[in-house]
Amino acid sequence: MTSETANLAVRDRLIGRSDVIGEVRTLIRRVAPTKISVLVTGASGTGKEVVARLIHDLSPRRDAQFVPVNCGAIPEGLFESEMFGHERGSFTGADRQRKGFFEQADGGTLFLDEVGDMPLEMQVKVLRALETGEYFRVGGNKSVKTDIRVLAATNRDLRADVERARFREDLYFRLRAVEINIPPLRERPEDIPPLVEQFADDFFRENKIERVRLLPSAMDTLQQAEWRGNVRELKNFIGTLLTLERDEPIDDRSIRRHLPAPTGSHLPVLAPVQRGTLDNEMILQQLIDIRRDIQQMKETFTELLLLGRRHEELPERVHYTTVDGEPPLRPTLEEVERDQIRQALIEQNGNRRKAAEILGIGERTLYRKIKEYNL
Repeated sequence: MTSETANLAVRDRLIGRSDVIGEVRTLIRRVAPTKISVLVTGASGTGKEVVARLIHDLSPRRDAQFVPVNCGAIPEGLFESEMFGHERGSFTGADRQRKGFFEQADGGTLFLDEVGDMPLEMQVKVLRALETGEYFRVGGNKSVKTDIRVLAATNRDLRADVERARFREDLYFRLRAVEINIPPLRERPEDIPPLVEQFADDFFRENKIERVRLLPSAMDTLQQAEWRGNVRELKNFIGTLLTLERDEPIDDRSIRRHLPAPTGSHLPVLAPVQRGTLDNEMILQQLIDIRRDIQQMKETFTELLLLGRRHEELPERVHYTTVDGEPPLRPTLEEVERDQIRQALIEQNGNRRKAAEILGIGERTLYRKIKEYNL
């Protein structure tokens, strides 16, 4: 596969025009030709398996098997047999030898989805198989050799799981040679229009129906929605919308008719509610409101701390605007904030997630500031 073909494949299958998606594409192209392990992180529905399949399809193993395994969907008692296979007669009902996922993926790629849900006692066996390239089927006494590339994905904070002894640290570092993080869709609204266009094109083609037009106001409303289920929710929503709204054109009112209620909202119900239940619901709503207010206060306080950093900490090469040809006595708060953000991005080689961490602000706040300061 030529580099031009690879670039087209990544652009066509990983849809979006945000800077962060551009960075993900770059990482995919860099890691795909190697055998290095990659951990794809992000909330459910962001497209982690799409990234894993792209890495496989652009790798030298593209002609071999890509074997996806949902670690959270396998019963704990069957996990070892599913992963490594079993010999005939190894347990009741084992009437023949069975190949496990490791053997099925031999020569290709094993994708461990939701790897954070892997049983703790199985993690050491999986680690050993990855380190040595050998394993034993359940009930077997002869080792089986394997040549696989492992990719993994999770929507959990594995670093926190390691600290709580819920995930082995050695396996974590074995899987996380390179990490690719996909932010939630609400943090990259500029990706929504191309995603909507692609999902609409696919829907019209697959169902062989006449196209309907979405007005700009409809797209604006889509970009402002929460999309807690991320790209997966958006895709399903577009299918529902185009099925039920057949009158052209589709405007913002059409969109709002089908959008789920915002988080924390409560719609009226036509059913009697007991006093105790009503009191509990009111208390719960108040707690939700308090939590939201605290989060906003924390973000505001963090930004104030960032703005209040001493001028002496800024690099000497920073230059500020002048008034009437004379330098100001001190930089403006906006200039201090802008240069702190720029310096953090430089120190972290453009990695926005890490820059946000060292600045002590949320990624969403950082994205807004980068856009505001045109960094």
